[in-house]
Amino acid sequence: MTERPVALVTGGGTGIGNACCRALAAEGFRVVVHYRTSATAAEALAEELDDAFAVRADLADRDDVEALVATIHDRAGRIDVLINNAGVNRNAPTATMSLDDYDAVTSLTRGTWYLTKLVLRRFMLRQRQGRIINVSSVVGHTGNAGQAPYTMAKAALDALTKSLAQELAGRAILVNAVAPGFIATDMTAALPDSTRAALAARIPLGRVGDAAEVADVVAFLATRATYVHGTVVHVNGGLYGG
Repeated sequence: MTERPVALVTGGGTGIGNACCRALAAEGFRVVVHYRTSATAAEALAEELDDAFAVRADLADRDDVEALVATIHDRAGRIDVLINNAGVNRNAPTATMSLDDYDAVTSLTRGTWYLTKLVLRRFMLRQRQGRIINVSSVVGHTGNAGQAPYTMAKAALDALTKSLAQELAGRAILVNAVAPGFIATDMTAALPDSTRAALAARIPLGRVGDAAEVADVVAFLATRATYVHGTVVHVNGGLYGG
């Protein structure tokens, strides 16, 4: 019997990560739902999905990242797909933002790189196959006032995608990124109605996106896309064309 493939989704308890977990489970993956603070949502999702499990880790903490990989090795024995979705957002103009807030946002970039390194060494390079999909953002290309560290971190994910794609091209490991635009999540729901309306008015399709629409693209890259590599796929309703 063929061993069931395993997908790790960071920040999988809520928002786009939650939708990615559901989409990959529907494709037959055993899903590992990573979370840092959203324990209730992550555990509930893992309980709902077939043979899934949730694991907590602070990706900015080296020991936590190593423990996360070790736990998955012990419980699942493999990782076939890595979705680097986790993110931290702190908004303020550069002139007033604290260094602690900057560090909170950008330290996740280091953690994402380290997690990817460990997943490659412990699983994908040995399995001689895999998919890595980084969830970046349209603002990593356009910039956004008051979000300098966040836009830097998202742009870094796109750069990581292109570098890894060149490194891994001969290893049957495909690496791509998905850059969502304005998507309806708990984070965007916290914005004032006037702000959401103004943002929606800028989108050529005339509406905000749904997390499931992003997850559909992620699932395609994780399963059916066999000749897409080193690419940033924009999912933004025409807001930005790349």
